[in-house]
Amino acid sequence: MLDSFFSPSFSMMLIRLVINLVVVAIIIDRLYYPKSKRRDFYFTFMLISIAIFFIVFFMIFVLEEMKGKTSLGIGIGLFGIFSIMRYRTDAMPVREMTYLFVIIALSLVNAISEGVPMLELAITNLIFLVAVWFFEWRLKVLPSKLIQYDKIDLIAPERKKELIADLEQRLGLEIVQVEVGAVDFIRDMAMVKIRYRGKRSDGDVADNLKLSKDQLKTFNK
Repeated sequence: MLDSFFSPSFSMMLIRLVINLVVVAIIIDRLYYPKSKRRDFYFTFMLISIAIFFIVFFMIFVLEEMKGKTSLGIGIGLFGIFSIMRYRTDAMPVREMTYLFVIIALSLVNAISEGVPMLELAITNLIFLVAVWFFEWRLKVLPSKLIQYDKIDLIAPERKKELIADLEQRLGLEIVQVEVGAVDFIRDMAMVKIRYRGKRSDGDVADNLKLSKDQLKTFNK
């Protein structure tokens, strides 16, 4: 039916795009987001997936039409794609970086898969999906919170139990692990990351032990 409106190449591209979007949406919405609750990365991953797919597809399509140099198109596309790994202002946590790499790889595979049978392409996407699901299921990570803590006298190693007790009382959570990051003696403040039992809340932020400038401005208001 699509062939009556578009060229065969464009029709197949739309089918591959739908497959790519469905698999990426499942990975991000069902596997990544329930644990992280990071709406910013949800937005980033979805749009990068679409952008990468179209950039690579049309780059290869145009080069094939003009000179037939598919390998050159793939080389340029790969160079541009992996340059995106530096497309950030703050340090990206390892988990988010891994998801970004998976999303880029998946979009790249689907974009250059012209001529690959649909069954083989579907199996390839399924392998991506199953791999992410398996390792998310296998490595269950406790939810965490990053906190600006004001009682820096309790961050000493020998007072760890007092620190946990104070945090549990003030937060109402069962804390399993506490990590102390940057310490600001001028403002009597330390960055503390806690891991706790229970469901992750929407207020949780990144797992790194430092806040970005924007986050610090928000917390200091």
